[in-house]
Amino acid sequence: MKKQRLITGLKEDRPEALRDIYLAHRKAFLRYAKKYPITTSMAEDVYQDAIIILRDNARQGKLDNLKSELRTYLFSIGKYLIYSQLRAQQKVHLVEDFSEMYQEQTLMTDIVEATMHTDEQRDQMQLALEKLGGKCREILYLFYYRGFSLEEIVEKLDYSNKDVAKSQKSRCLKSLKTLVQSPSYG
Repeated sequence: MKKQRLITGLKEDRPEALRDIYLAHRKAFLRYAKKYPITTSMAEDVYQDAIIILRDNARQGKLDNLKSELRTYLFSIGKYLIYSQLRAQQKVHLVEDFSEMYQEQTLMTDIVEATMHTDEQRDQMQLALEKLGGKCREILYLFYYRGFSLEEIVEKLDYSNKDVAKSQKSRCLKSLKTLVQSPSYG
């Protein structure tokens, strides 16, 4: 498995493993970072920091049982580094608890990756999303795909407040996971 070979290479401090990962995902990460209000220079710095954290986590054995793809893990690191920088610059005020947000993002990533390997699995994911109902589909789409904040979701979907939207998003995510993990989807 290529992923495991790269993780082993990082753990053993092989420069070619680090180089391969760095080059394979750099352009995609810089495109991804454009959706945030940061400069290209800042995005490049964040990417380099994310690569260092990825390497350090591999050395510490934190990637030994990694379920997501390396790219997904790397982009998650980068996203939270961007959030941290924006918070430090006071351009973004993230009120949600960081660990809860990370757990939810990891859960969503696991759901998507567990179901997106074949056309049949993509169809199963679509069926699971349809079974959730319109409100759940919409809140998950707005939050995870469109990148809406909870405040924006409150306004768009007419929730009474941010806490209600946050609870609904969490319930919908758990329901999606249950549907995807049920025997009829596996």
